[in-house]
Amino acid sequence: MEILANPIVISVIVMSVLCLLKMNVLLAIVVAGIVAGLSGGMSLPDTIGSLINGMGGNSETALSYILLGILAVAIGRSGLAGVVSRKITKVIGGKKTAFVFLIAFIACFSQNLIPVHIAFIPILIPPLLILMNKMKLDRRAVACALTFGLKAPYVSLPVGFGLLFMTIIKDQMVANGVDVGISDISAVMWIGGASMLVGLVLATIAYSRKRDYEDLPVIGADENPEDTQMTKECWMALLGAAVAFVAQLYFESLPIGAICGLAVMLLTGCIRWKEMDTTVDGGVRMMGFIAFVMLIAAGYANVLRETQSVQSLVAATTSVIDSKFAGACLMLAVGLLITMGIGTSFGTIPVIASIYIPMGIEIGFSVPSIILLIGIAAALGDAGSPASDSTLGPTSGLNADGQHNHIWDTCVPTFIFYDIPLFIGGVIGAILLG
Repeated sequence: MEILANPIVISVIVMSVLCLLKMNVLLAIVVAGIVAGLSGGMSLPDTIGSLINGMGGNSETALSYILLGILAVAIGRSGLAGVVSRKITKVIGGKKTAFVFLIAFIACFSQNLIPVHIAFIPILIPPLLILMNKMKLDRRAVACALTFGLKAPYVSLPVGFGLLFMTIIKDQMVANGVDVGISDISAVMWIGGASMLVGLVLATIAYSRKRDYEDLPVIGADENPEDTQMTKECWMALLGAAVAFVAQLYFESLPIGAICGLAVMLLTGCIRWKEMDTTVDGGVRMMGFIAFVMLIAAGYANVLRETQSVQSLVAATTSVIDSKFAGACLMLAVGLLITMGIGTSFGTIPVIASIYIPMGIEIGFSVPSIILLIGIAAALGDAGSPASDSTLGPTSGLNADGQHNHIWDTCVPTFIFYDIPLFIGGVIGAILLG
């Protein structure tokens, strides 16, 4: 009963139910935050105050989303994104399966080879919507492909964001008395990547049937959809995108990268001064709502932290474990709830590691099993969470024409085809590794 009465469990269930009932995601998270605070013993004014105070935690991310939206609209209006999309059209033709796997492949680069995270989605995906409509491609398959690319590489490969993810695991394990290296972590976390690959294949099969969409106006689309030639505006947009990419890596800041890219496009005339308001308005329409969701999500996470509900949930779990199988299942289930609540895999690791490591040793798990359980417990919930980059990013591109529902077309499919395989793969892997 202590587990079921935990504010995280109650609020995540409330948030999930409200989202599934098609309540606005932003309002659902606000309600979940209030429920978490009240069930955790906070007063209503204190809960709202905590929610507001915590919103600054995602302020950089929110600003990044807005600026990236403006950059995406500017690139779209230049015609560059349309040229790229038509090149892809010529290569892929009408092969839906090939298209889905190509998108997943491209998305993988955003985590490891060119670590831009979700920045490419609002630029690349909207111009491809017309092609998807012609193929009658179910966008839920593309949402799963994008989420795979945003998540599987950092879960399984020690490069780019993956190196950061595994370094956090290593540091937390060393801090808790278990000496491991990055090679030890990557040696078992491939199980997470393999589980997600199974999910991607299953999602592609499940959503292989034709689905009709209307050819509606797309925010930021170029005005000459049949033109395949690189114009001066295209080249300037390409230069702006390159500057944004280099600046982001140099300064290690998405907002600075986007600002630099926009400055280049403005100075070169790619963005006309008289059209600046239109471009900014388009970017805000594309990404503004998602930016506010990220702000509210940070406030919700702050409420959970102030109620001390994370620590109490992990502690309550230890009292009901009597076998390795039960231990693996409960550890992963708690990780799922925490990540869905606070919205970040990377931030979940320090929260659970201090408890999971001694718990795993006491139950009798080997070091590789503990690594796997911590890694997958942290990764669970990133896919499927209404407030995660891994779901908000795909929706930002696929809903550019207003025909893609964030909950039912992104969150539910990615939860089914990634969280479930990750959970099963984590339990089986932990048992086999000892």
